Amino acid sequence: MDPIRNPYAPGAGQRPPELAGRDEQLDAFDVVLERVARGRPERSVVLTGLRGVGKTVLLNALRSAAVRAGWGTGKLEARPDQSLRRPLSSALHQAVRELGPAGGAGDHALGVIRSFAQREPVGASGRGRSAPRLRDRWNPGITAPAVAGRADSGDIEIDLVELLADLGGMAADTGRGIAVFIDEMQDLEPDDVSALCAAAHEISQTGLPLIVVGAGLPHLPAVLSASKSYSERLFRYSRIDRLDRAAADAALVRPADEEGATFEPDALTAMYAATGGYPYFIQAYGKAVWDRAPGSPITAVDVEVASPEAEAELAVGFFGSRYERATPGEREYLRAMAEVAAAAGGTDDADAVPTAEVAAHLGRKPQSLSPARDALLKKGLIYSGERGLIAFTVPHFGRYLRENA
Repeated sequence: MDPIRNPYAPGAGQRPPELAGRDEQLDAFDVVLERVARGRPERSVVLTGLRGVGKTVLLNALRSAAVRAGWGTGKLEARPDQSLRRPLSSALHQAVRELGPAGGAGDHALGVIRSFAQREPVGASGRGRSAPRLRDRWNPGITAPAVAGRADSGDIEIDLVELLADLGGMAADTGRGIAVFIDEMQDLEPDDVSALCAAAHEISQTGLPLIVVGAGLPHLPAVLSASKSYSERLFRYSRIDRLDRAAADAALVRPADEEGATFEPDALTAMYAATGGYPYFIQAYGKAVWDRAPGSPITAVDVEVASPEAEAELAVGFFGSRYERATPGEREYLRAMAEVAAAAGGTDDADAVPTAEVAAHLGRKPQSLSPARDALLKKGLIYSGERGLIAFTVPHFGRYLRENA
């Protein structure tokens, strides 16, 4: 079939041609936006799930919904060992620009953002955190003068509460709202997580039209809860998982229909068996099958012929790139996890395995494996949603390790 007309898009964070199976989250967010706009109490939103389930795609779709509603929006991606100040300042700067308030209110909001951004901590402190010091060389493209005495104390929790309160008040004056979208939220530093929770809590109590929408790995709720006990009530949590059979079929059939092509029922069954309903895999297999199929309708034989190509693509771009980031010792730990999961009859999609069993499989003491485990956690290759248990952040990673590594 014509590869130029191939409708499938297996890209990181790239919106698929058919965003299937996410209507519930989209509809719920529309309700959140409307309630907040009317001054009704509502919680911020957190999306969680494994890699490849479409969290970033959904986060972008929610942002688009906020833009359509007339809200100011900004987005950032958290990174390990990076302070929240600069990326959040840039995101909020964009949100204020989208609202476009003219005159004093807008200039004041931009000035507070500049104050917050410039209060960048440098140097070491006794608590293991950086000591604050004023830095005047960087600001997120803001020409308005910094507002002295607002969001510039150097304490991230105090400053973030003041910043979001001022911006929420400005948004309320315009009759609209501000939504901040944070991807890879589990990578925020502990003090930044605590500050973000405190600020969101303050905003929810005052009823200002400002919300935080985060996305991260399955252990993100535990990260938030460890920071502030009330975070369990502060956010509306939504677990993003694989698609059911109907949604997975829709993700394949509807884009094909627009190009005048169809799938035979057996082909859809084969596709679901191969992809497990994971959105990234659906796009990868859909692209490979389309390119290899001689014509429409696409058959189960076409799926069988194209599967090695799809698997090879995933092995390099999805699994292999992550495996290559691990050291030899960390790779040994990953393989042991995969073998323990298989011995226990796990699906290696989301099933957790006990760290003690991984150590026993390697014939080592658990304490001796702590450096490898901690490094893998930091690299985002595994996660721990419960003490003593670990799991892969990538679906089907265990199968890849047993077959290829």
